[in-house]
Amino acid sequence: MAPVEHNLDDIDRKIILELQEDARRQFKIIAKKLNISEGTIKNRVTRLKNKGILKLEARVNPFALSNTISALVGVNLKERDHEKKITELEKIPAVTAVWNATGRFDLFFEIMVDSLDSLNDILFREDLNRIGGIRYTEIFLTLSSNTKYFKIS
Repeated sequence: MAPVEHNLDDIDRKIILELQEDARRQFKIIAKKLNISEGTIKNRVTRLKNKGILKLEARVNPFALSNTISALVGVNLKERDHEKKITELEKIPAVTAVWNATGRFDLFFEIMVDSLDSLNDILFREDLNRIGGIRYTEIFLTLSSNTKYFKIS
C-alpha cells in the first residue's frame, strides 16, 4: 500500500491526540476543549478516516489476558514478492499487523495466539507452509509492553 500524501495541521494533531487518550470521547467535548465547532471535529475526523490516516478501533492488551502469547516474526523471502506475501499473511486470523521492511528481514508480522501449539501451527505446520516462498523466519516473543495493544481474532 502506497503511503498517503497528507500533511496534518495543528488542529488535526490536537484532535488525534484527544482521540488517542479516549477514542470514544464525544466530539462536543473535544470541540469545547479546542475552541472550535463540533461540526469541524466531525468533518476532520471523517476526512482523516476516509484518507486512511486515522482508524478508531478496539484493541486489547495481551498481557492482561491469561494464556496469550504475542510475538513479532521476521521473515526472509525466497523471491521479491513482498506485496503478495503481505496479502497472504494478512489473511491469517492471528496476524494483527504486517510490515514491509529493510535490513536482514524482508517482512515482519505481529501475531497473537492462545498457546505455543497455536504458534507452532501457524509458523511450522500450517499457515506459513501453505503460503510458501519463505527462506527463514525468526520469532521474537513479546514479554511485556505498556503501550502495545492488539486486535483479536
